[in-house]
Amino acid sequence: MTETRFHDLSDGRRIAFRLLPGSGPALVFLPGYMSDMAGSKASAVIDWARSEGRACLLLDYSGCGASAGDFADGTLSRWREEVLALIEAHCAGPVVLIGSSMGGWLMLLTALAAPQRVHALVGIAAAPDFTEWGTTTDQKAKLAAGRAVYEDNPYGPEPTPTHPGFWADGQAQRLLEGDIALDCPVRLLHGQRDADVPWDIALRLSVALRSADVQVTLVKDGDHRLSRDEDIALLLRTLAALPEG
Repeated sequence: MTETRFHDLSDGRRIAFRLLPGSGPALVFLPGYMSDMAGSKASAVIDWARSEGRACLLLDYSGCGASAGDFADGTLSRWREEVLALIEAHCAGPVVLIGSSMGGWLMLLTALAAPQRVHALVGIAAAPDFTEWGTTTDQKAKLAAGRAVYEDNPYGPEPTPTHPGFWADGQAQRLLEGDIALDCPVRLLHGQRDADVPWDIALRLSVALRSADVQVTLVKDGDHRLSRDEDIALLLRTLAALPEG
């Protein structure tokens, strides 16, 4: 096992990460909302990277997993800053960003902030703009008034919170309504039985991206997580087939 290490930011944040040295472009896995680097997809990516001699970086956003902090303080902007800091500190060359669900939105924001570092993007049920299309009018009113919203969590016993700071920051980071000025190869994997992120988001994203090298793969019986053995195999085939750096 690659040991968990910690990267200290100048403001005191301690970000947990796992780093596998190897050839590039380095694979950087960005987990979903309330997820962490111990998930099955992240584990499969670093195991595949090890077998292929590839560099790989996994991390937990502040307030998630092994990283210190309060989840309620988390925002896309804050977590993007952490991702960029770890890439700058621990990845020597170009990277392939792999974003799951919310991590797919963060993947895009990270790439827009440092396009010169990004070789390719791979989204798994990528969820850009979910603070807009995934929030009801009543919920938006509560969040705008500074109150958190709690929803049933199909993946655990505790309800899923949306905090006002995260929602407001997300609303300011929406991407689907304009041109996404990225030119790298992009691969989008999405299950058509996804109950959390409608699969047409992948099609909207493919249109919004400026890159001409965008491929969307729809898995007819795939759910939101895309973590079955066959889904993991699809992800690894997708990584293996990316254009060489």
